[in-house]
Amino acid sequence: MPSEYAKSLGARLRSIRQQQGLSLQGVEEKSAGRWKAVVVGSYERGDRAVTVSRLAELAEFYRVPVAELLPEGSGVRHEPTNKIVLDLEKLYDQAADDLAYVARYARAIQQQRGDYNGRVLSIRADDLRALAIVYDSSPSGLVERLTEAGVTVSDPRSLFNS
Repeated sequence: MPSEYAKSLGARLRSIRQQQGLSLQGVEEKSAGRWKAVVVGSYERGDRAVTVSRLAELAEFYRVPVAELLPEGSGVRHEPTNKIVLDLEKLYDQAADDLAYVARYARAIQQQRGDYNGRVLSIRADDLRALAIVYDSSPSGLVERLTEAGVTVSDPRSLFNS
């Protein structure tokens, strides 16, 4: 049974698609088969979980910011959040299943930014909000989870002075 958040996210996805005058089949055709109608439909119904990376890809396909795909009034979209800094060595070494999406997303951000210093990575507020969706959490809840796991850094300079 889809959660209320999944249903709200799906309704937002459907609204964006319809605003662009696309049917589900139209999405499949416009994307040259990259987005299957059945998959997009299952996201829209909330029957299938959408990962952060897929949500980001959908946002790019629809040419809208990721935040626009998030449901209104969800608390996730409007919660004030600053960026956080991840200790990549701890995150990648830990490789726990519960942080696998964060690690995968961090690698994607590194690739997109061409940022391979290997020690730390800033996760911007919009990225944090998108990641929180995958964990069915608020951004502050996700920050708490990351902090408890020991993968956040309060002073990134301290890593380089050791």
